[in-house]
Amino acid sequence: MTPEDIEHLAATLKARSGLILGSDKTYLIESRLSPVARREGFANVSALLSALRTKRDEKLMASVTDAMTTNETFFFRDKAPFDQFKSDILPALAKARLSGDLKVWCAACSTGQEPYSLAMLMDEAKPQFPRINLDILATDISDRCLEKAQAGLYTQFEVQRGLPITMMVKHFEKVDEMWRISPKLRSSIRFKKLNLLEDLRSVGRQDVIYCRNVLIYFDIETKKRVLEQMATLLADDGCLFLGAAETVLGITDAFKPMPGMRGLYIKNAASAQTGARRTA
Repeated sequence: MTPEDIEHLAATLKARSGLILGSDKTYLIESRLSPVARREGFANVSALLSALRTKRDEKLMASVTDAMTTNETFFFRDKAPFDQFKSDILPALAKARLSGDLKVWCAACSTGQEPYSLAMLMDEAKPQFPRINLDILATDISDRCLEKAQAGLYTQFEVQRGLPITMMVKHFEKVDEMWRISPKLRSSIRFKKLNLLEDLRSVGRQDVIYCRNVLIYFDIETKKRVLEQMATLLADDGCLFLGAAETVLGITDAFKPMPGMRGLYIKNAASAQTGARRTA
């Protein structure tokens, strides 16, 4: 791989997905793009990157971006954001809404474990909040991930990562060597392709936003732009969940941390007023 090839790859990834690729990531490039090179008929990764630099091939660029994007996820990942939703956020918003839809957006949903975890939580809580319908929108940039998420089909290893056995028995059925989540839960989630670098207004008003473990791959300017767009979409009494290693501090004043709850953010009063004027 030449320095020019790596530089062009880094520029392509940043422009298409916001991903920042360090100059020391040649091992990552090789491991993630080798399968793409074989599938697309290139002799090696160097030949693939050369073609990427010299040809305007949209399909190839999409395949490369998809392969380089980190899609690590599992059911009830990090646990705390789901415990907080169940014990604090859901009761408070259900009380404020009384009935109707409670809108939750899972941004960068990867292969679907996060939105399905929320759907399972809501199914358990339904007797307590019978008039509340959890309306979950799950988006991702990857066609491959969305296809898997919509199918709701997971390996034994995937269902064992974070998923309580009682929920697996209740909500999944065995299909050969795989496990498929119930049709009821699959139909309760709207999956949609969306790039967080784009105009996000099509997402619409949301009560809760999960955007976990994706902003860490963006530069400060991109983080700020994404977060401030999210602030305009979030209800004034809504909340934003970020990953444990992520923060809004030093990036934007649109959000502030919720005291005592790591990774959970609410809108600043000034941001709420701005959002109200924009939607008026």
